[in-house]
Amino acid sequence: MDLQLKGKKAVVTGASRGIGRAIAELLAEEGADVAICARNPDQIQEAVGALQGRGVKAWGQSVDIADGPALKAFVQAAGEQLGGIDVLVSNASALTTASRDEDWQALLNVDVLGATRSFEAAKPFLVRAAQAHGDAAFVIISSVSAAEASSVSAYGAMKAALIHLAKGIARENAARKIRANVVSPGTVFFEGGVWGNVKAQSPQFFETMLKRNPTGRMASPEEVAAAAVFLASPRSGFTTGINMLVDGAISSRANY
Repeated sequence: MDLQLKGKKAVVTGASRGIGRAIAELLAEEGADVAICARNPDQIQEAVGALQGRGVKAWGQSVDIADGPALKAFVQAAGEQLGGIDVLVSNASALTTASRDEDWQALLNVDVLGATRSFEAAKPFLVRAAQAHGDAAFVIISSVSAAEASSVSAYGAMKAALIHLAKGIARENAARKIRANVVSPGTVFFEGGVWGNVKAQSPQFFETMLKRNPTGRMASPEEVAAAAVFLASPRSGFTTGINMLVDGAISSRANY
């Protein structure tokens, strides 16, 4: 299937590795020019080089997502470097699982305000893209933890806030032909990631978590990226305001 992304301009936050990197690579594979950011400048430089190797225009910058002015400046610069923004993906996360005051604040600053600020900065570009091409897309990466609660979880609560945010953006911008959707992964494995580290440090717990999933495994970043890129594409042009679970059926709730 041609996702009709060739020549589109995409911005992905938190894209130096893991899910964000896989999203950026799949967008590039589909022919989209890509701008990325993350905190580590060396990882950004390596990722940009790899993306350029796919034959598209790629640009990146080291950014602390919690720094609102810096994030907005990056999005503005990305739009200028690429010549527009058709797709915005908010992937960055503070990834803290405790529930101290500082954990709530970190998740608010990076996950929630990171999404709202990046959309605010990208909106003028998205409006122009939608007017010119009939479609522009905002995709937020949340988590299955948004809907699964066995104890107090700052991470789960803030990820749930992203789903509510996306629905509001979708409703408010539907007439402008700007879509907003969420992808909520379950457990995702890659070396150096959360579950990669768990496997190295607590192999028995890792095996227990594998058995919790009916598939008997965890997702790859590429499998999550496939869902995100489809939702970002014009092929998904009438889909907006949804939360797509990519969890291998680890959650038990029915989504109506």
